[in-house]
Amino acid sequence: MPRAKELERRPDIGQVSDGAELRRWYWSKEELVAHARTLGLKRTGGKFLILDRIAHFLDTGEREFPGDVTVKPRSKCDWHSAPLTRETVITDSYKNTQNVRRFFKSELGDSFKFNIAFMEWMRTNTGRTLADACVAYREIRAVEKDTPAAIPDHNQFNQYTRDFLDDNPDLSMDDVRRVWALKIALPSETGRHRYVRSDLKLK
Repeated sequence: MPRAKELERRPDIGQVSDGAELRRWYWSKEELVAHARTLGLKRTGGKFLILDRIAHFLDTGEREFPGDVTVKPRSKCDWHSAPLTRETVITDSYKNTQNVRRFFKSELGDSFKFNIAFMEWMRTNTGRTLADACVAYREIRAVEKDTPAAIPDHNQFNQYTRDFLDDNPDLSMDDVRRVWALKIALPSETGRHRYVRSDLKLK
């Protein structure tokens, strides 16, 4: 297999002129935030949201990204201070606040913590009650005890590490880091770098 240094190499992000090319390469969130700042674009949100904003700007010249359009909540419930009971209805203005955390700890115990699956449940279950949320939390926790925790899509290195070590239990984190550094120097049509067994041949 050709050595990585003989293959196409990642360009400087400032030299990339279109969205398709930008998406072919691995960029850290820090690189994307810095480039968005240089371009005068919004820098909040997850790594791939920032990448999408930059790609949209490169392709259209528009600084307003359609994915940033949000609908203003109709509910005026203040989740920071409103008294909460099991009958409280989850509104479109819901936020994961310390007030909400205190309520769930009182209902579910001090071990309660917001996790990705539960936060997604809260986000998509407007109209249900906090009593329903307590039931959902217990169900989510029961499933999590039997399955590995999901890794967020933007955290490519953690997913790569899990897949690499699952396939190569005799290797170490030093091996992961070495191969990962070679992997992300190469292009990807999706911008995501996922483990494949042939990665072990990269040099």
